[in-house]
Amino acid sequence: MLLREDHKVVEKLFKQFEKTSDGDTAERREIADKVIEELTVHAWIEEQYFYPAAREAAPDTTDHILESIEEHHAVVWMLSEIKDMDPQDERFKAKMSVLMEQVRHHVQEEEQDWFPDVRKAMGRNRLLELGEQLAAAKDDAPRDPLSVPSAASK
Repeated sequence: MLLREDHKVVEKLFKQFEKTSDGDTAERREIADKVIEELTVHAWIEEQYFYPAAREAAPDTTDHILESIEEHHAVVWMLSEIKDMDPQDERFKAKMSVLMEQVRHHVQEEEQDWFPDVRKAMGRNRLLELGEQLAAAKDDAPRDPLSVPSAASK
């Protein structure tokens, strides 16, 4: 599933960030910028396509979806702060660490608590169709967290 692959890509970037030392500010900036783009695109396609489809197919997941939207809102806010932050700022690493904790928690909830229900409710063909839609939507997704029209602000 495309969303799980996105989760893996971001986790790999997190691990790369965690391996950097305090003197690697240029590398930290580069990794952070990749994280910002990946998470911005991911949050947007989930909110625009996956969450509405999941909510329709598996209405019992509505509370999880609403919580996920709010988690996205917090993550996108942090991404916008990190985007404009100097990697030499003493809070840069700390802010990235908090972001990583929040995203890891969010991913765990999605993958363990409610993705299985959605997968079961949608069935294979609908999931494949939705996966294609999500992949195509990535091209149009915003890359800048400040330009994300989050469902949380609706």
